[in-house]
Amino acid sequence: MLILLSAAVAPGLALLSYFYLRNQMATEPRKTLLQAFFFGTLITFPIMFIQYVVKEEEAITNPFFADVLFSSGLEEFFKWLVIFTLIFRHIEFDDPYDGILYGASVSLGFATIENVLYLLTFGIDTAFVRAILPVSSHALFGVVMGYYYGKSKFAQNDKQIEYLVLSFFAPLSLHFTYNSILTFQGYWVYLIAPFMLFLWWFALKKVKLAHQHLVQHLFEQNKI
Repeated sequence: MLILLSAAVAPGLALLSYFYLRNQMATEPRKTLLQAFFFGTLITFPIMFIQYVVKEEEAITNPFFADVLFSSGLEEFFKWLVIFTLIFRHIEFDDPYDGILYGASVSLGFATIENVLYLLTFGIDTAFVRAILPVSSHALFGVVMGYYYGKSKFAQNDKQIEYLVLSFFAPLSLHFTYNSILTFQGYWVYLIAPFMLFLWWFALKKVKLAHQHLVQHLFEQNKI
């Protein structure tokens, strides 16, 4: 059991550490990041409950709408809502790169609990595939979400609302594409590899841009 739990939790913590260490200019309080991670774990249960009720009540009969549209929208909405209500106006959200960290933290909190429950059901043999696909994809969706949250909070023009809208719809479109690929039975393996490469490239590009915004933000505040 201990090995299984370690295998389920390790990918999320490793990815969170990776994005935390990418921040070279400022150090976000670890306590606040862990709180964001914890908020992410909590939303797993209402999400799974809603998904269970919808499935059992056959509220959505079309598999594509249920597994792709509804599932993607529900998960990204809850993650977006946690950041908007509990983190966006937090005093510790004080530079553009923080959005990356908080987005990744909330997403990985959700992905970690989901991963624990999945491995408890299907066994540790699925741990490697889960780590490189669902867990990492959730982390990268969170990075994209957090990037636009950071842009929204520190925008010095009239684009705050536009960036806030993108903070939901950008990761939603990526999640939608990911779930769509998984519906191609027999072919999804050939499609998921290039998509994951693109997702990593896209997310790391946002990380680089957020770091540049951070440098500019610190320069404007005469901190560097």
